[in-house]
Amino acid sequence: MSTCARKNISSEDMKDHESVNKNNGSIQLKNPHIERMDQDYLYHLALGTATHDLVEMFKDVKFVCMGGAAKRMEDFAHYVMNEIDYKLPVGTTLLDLTQKSQRFSMYKVGPVLSVNHGIGVPSMGTLLHEVVKLMYHAKVVDPVFIRIGTSGGIGVEAGTVVITEDGVDAMLNPYYQLPILGKMVQRPAKLDKKLTQELKAMVKQEDSFKVVCGKTMHADDFYEGQGRLDGAFCDYTEKDKIDYLRRLQKAGVVNIEMEASAFAAFTYHAGIRAAIVCVTFLDRLKGDQVTTPKTVLEEWQKRPQIIVARYIKKSLQNKDFKGF
Repeated sequence: MSTCARKNISSEDMKDHESVNKNNGSIQLKNPHIERMDQDYLYHLALGTATHDLVEMFKDVKFVCMGGAAKRMEDFAHYVMNEIDYKLPVGTTLLDLTQKSQRFSMYKVGPVLSVNHGIGVPSMGTLLHEVVKLMYHAKVVDPVFIRIGTSGGIGVEAGTVVITEDGVDAMLNPYYQLPILGKMVQRPAKLDKKLTQELKAMVKQEDSFKVVCGKTMHADDFYEGQGRLDGAFCDYTEKDKIDYLRRLQKAGVVNIEMEASAFAAFTYHAGIRAAIVCVTFLDRLKGDQVTTPKTVLEEWQKRPQIIVARYIKKSLQNKDFKGF
């Protein structure tokens, strides 16, 4: 069941979409220094241009799916492998391609790359830099990036799937701020509108879970930054918390997590089509602690995966899908 409204894509949205697909869809790094390097070693992935044939290994990638937990993304790799009916070469098993890094985990299922990014922006930002460079060195064309995550809902019941329409920060700014060389740089937190609509279209009437669409707020902290009352410090009242959450809700925010704005800003700046699909673990208007049994949370975590896998499967079946 979905409460996502079908929206017409504006000419400005299409302009953004078209700008992503310039240069024949190939990744363009906004860093002239890379080409002057003898080699590029992606330290946190334990992969490099001098140590691996990245083109041979990754050129066929079309979908880069990522989420915080390593186990979740390993589970997604197995799930999507079954959904798209992908067969591993005889005598092989699904391997963590970055296990030597001891930082992140990455699994490749044909055209799908499933990788975890850790919790929060510093960890995710590190991964995104290296994954985008990986796509560049592998000469990947038109990759789609999708974050599959967990979140806290605002006014929506636990277990609800949220398809993000816009990312905002804790001040409701539609951009991500990053201090670079002592100067604060702002980058628009834009997601691909066409991709978001395509994901909405994957929701089926018979789905046992609810799907909503709206803004996602990214916080740089799990406790105070999200207005929780159960952290080691709390210098505000419960009324202060509820007033803040109501203000977010009034502005169209339906969930809170720790990566949205940065993920949107990074992929938009890189010219990559991207989207975010998360499940909520609780309604923050009703509490702060996640007390739902692990078995139930694990079932809920599969819900965004179902939507994303349907999109991947349909895209692969579409003869007009770029790269196939």
